[in-house]
Amino acid sequence: MTTSTLILLMGFFVFVAGAIGASGYYLVLRTAAKREETEEVPEWARDAGKRPASPKEHLASALQQIGEAMPLKEAEMDPARRQLLAAGYRSPAAIRILLGTKIASAIVFAIVAGWIGLSWLDEGIGAIIAALACGGVGYLIPERVIAVLIENRSYRLRSGLAAALDLWALGIEAGQPLDQSIVDSSRELARVYPDLSSELATFQMELRAGKSRIEVLNEISARNREPELRKVCKLLIDGDRFGTTLAPALRNHAKYLRVRGRQRAQEAARKVGVKLVFPIFFLIFPSVILITLGPAVIQISAMFQSMLSDLK
Repeated sequence: MTTSTLILLMGFFVFVAGAIGASGYYLVLRTAAKREETEEVPEWARDAGKRPASPKEHLASALQQIGEAMPLKEAEMDPARRQLLAAGYRSPAAIRILLGTKIASAIVFAIVAGWIGLSWLDEGIGAIIAALACGGVGYLIPERVIAVLIENRSYRLRSGLAAALDLWALGIEAGQPLDQSIVDSSRELARVYPDLSSELATFQMELRAGKSRIEVLNEISARNREPELRKVCKLLIDGDRFGTTLAPALRNHAKYLRVRGRQRAQEAARKVGVKLVFPIFFLIFPSVILITLGPAVIQISAMFQSMLSDLK
């Protein structure tokens, strides 16, 4: 099979895929859009639609449309929904945007890899294999990005827990109920720890919606993957269930969190020496050898060349 034949087959595959995607968009998304247009739109929504959308909103809308064009079962959406909630994305459209991002990333990586393969490789089959492999890598990259975002958000939540517990203890000791103390702390921590403040504000809104405190705390514990936040939720649930005094327990747990933070910092500082071995050995050590032994090697080489010339 020649290269031109493979290129024609790839072009035909891309054309068929594009035609199927366009047909699905027309049959599925256009019908849904017409149905939504016939429904009554509130006044605030019509006013909000007059604001020009930013490029970020256009990109999110395009990725959402790509994600909505792909079929996805409810069982497959649950793990993605939990990941997005742990990363701080609570919008109902976040799952479709993530799916559209994965598809767009796979297509971009496949096109770039196929173009590079056709430019550098002699056989077209190599370009196809490279395009498929890079497309799979591009499809998995958004999941790795979400995992990094979850770790960063967990660190930010853990950083503000000790200060939040101190504020709760102060409010309880001043005579406030726990719910009001959590509401006040969410306002106080909004500028320094916005992620934790958002979780506490969600706690307030869910309580106003009619849920019990235990249900809201269980949902916060299930929504976030930070172990320390789950411990705090468990502490509040046990205090609410057994009727114990929360202020001393909150102060003790805040002290525990600060001790754990110092221990993590000391552990990270002790690991620095081990991590510096590789850059020192592979980057700094060769440069030092080149600077210290380079002139000596040049002199010895010149001496041997002069001796060989004298012998000749």
